[in-house]
Amino acid sequence: MLNYLSNIPLALLRSGIEVDFGVFSYLAFPFWIFGSIAILWCFWDFVQKGKGTPAPIDPPKELVASGLYRYVRNPMYVGVLSVIFGHILWFGHWSLLIYAFVIFTAFHLFVTLYEEPNLKRRFGASYEEYLRKVPRWIPRVRK
Repeated sequence: MLNYLSNIPLALLRSGIEVDFGVFSYLAFPFWIFGSIAILWCFWDFVQKGKGTPAPIDPPKELVASGLYRYVRNPMYVGVLSVIFGHILWFGHWSLLIYAFVIFTAFHLFVTLYEEPNLKRRFGASYEEYLRKVPRWIPRVRK
């Protein structure tokens, strides 16, 4: 099943409407770089600061609210979506935009229905305070 799901973007690249973004397709590189760095940074923070992993079977033992998590509650998911957006720009297939929307919807449902309630139970008041200060999806850069 996992192998099938990982082939969805490749299948989408073989069909659908193509758009040539011209020179703007090179904007894919900053999205790929940002997304990849964000994902790796978050993994690092989960291991080093959270004393766990991003995997639900070994979640962080401590609340990670530093690094990219100071600006947005879900920087790892934002990183993944950035990589997908880079694919949209580079390959120019509109079907990838639908794929990005489906992935974002899945992330949002997972976060709101499972992750946030679970973290509220595990970390209590400190997580509640974090929820009040840090936005879920769109980073807020403070002075």
